[in-house]
Amino acid sequence: MNPTARDVSERIITNIERVIRGQRDALRKILAALATGGHVLLEDFPGTGKTTLAKALARSIDAQFKRLQFTPDLLPSDILGVSVFNPREQQFRFHEGPIFTNILLADEINRASPRTQSALLEAMGEVQVSVEGERRALPELFFVIATQNPVDFRGTYPLPEAQMDRFAARLTLGYVSAEEEVAVLSAQEKVHPIDALSSVVTLADVLTLKRAVTAVRVSDELKRYIVDLCAATRGRTGVQLGASPRASLALMKMSQALALMDGHDFVTPEQIQELAAPVIAHRLVMEPQARFSGLTARSVVEDVVKKTPVPA
Repeated sequence: MNPTARDVSERIITNIERVIRGQRDALRKILAALATGGHVLLEDFPGTGKTTLAKALARSIDAQFKRLQFTPDLLPSDILGVSVFNPREQQFRFHEGPIFTNILLADEINRASPRTQSALLEAMGEVQVSVEGERRALPELFFVIATQNPVDFRGTYPLPEAQMDRFAARLTLGYVSAEEEVAVLSAQEKVHPIDALSSVVTLADVLTLKRAVTAVRVSDELKRYIVDLCAATRGRTGVQLGASPRASLALMKMSQALALMDGHDFVTPEQIQELAAPVIAHRLVMEPQARFSGLTARSVVEDVVKKTPVPA
């Protein structure tokens, strides 16, 4: 176990909880994705704190943060950047887009056209972008938090399966308890607490956390358990497209990160089970008749977890 790495994650979560209350479980999973080089899709009702959470995370880390509001008229060049001719130097100079950052908040990602959404694909999968025939590397720490509302479908473009598969996890925040909501009102009675939030870890600390995750041991039995969980979704009634091997890989890596944050040198079945639905469910494509009958991807994953034998 790397106590320094665990301390890094705890300091970030504690700092964010000064602004976002009652969301420790979601924060652990978001940080697990950050520590494994994955990306997160936050899907929840308006006003539950999705954007505030992303801002609080960025402020907690001494890293570069950019926010991009996705709209129907947003172009790929608005994300990636564009070359502009400099008449004085008689040459084109590339101006980097907002994607060249450490933490990118893609707000309401489903409001942009599929062509613009696809501009994120290469960046999220390969930590690089191709602009005007030239490959440009992104920073070593590159983390996308995308948000979308599940209830407002007017003027939106649902994310295609290929892009959904690029997200390590899809999370919801949900509503907090009445007591915690009262505490939120009190905290924001005069000023917003995020204004006083400052960084508690450095970029180097987060990179140390990322390296420490890879040292967490995963037994062969648990690797097979992860594969069995994902494979079980592929032949299920009502599932048109099951979880890919990328889902197995994401589940293993995020389980390693969660184990590290829990103070373990090794992954346990409990960490895999906790992450199964957030990591796998959004990758499943349900058959239309299954959706109409009330069967959801999350319920399929929960059933798979319940029925798949756990290694002794």
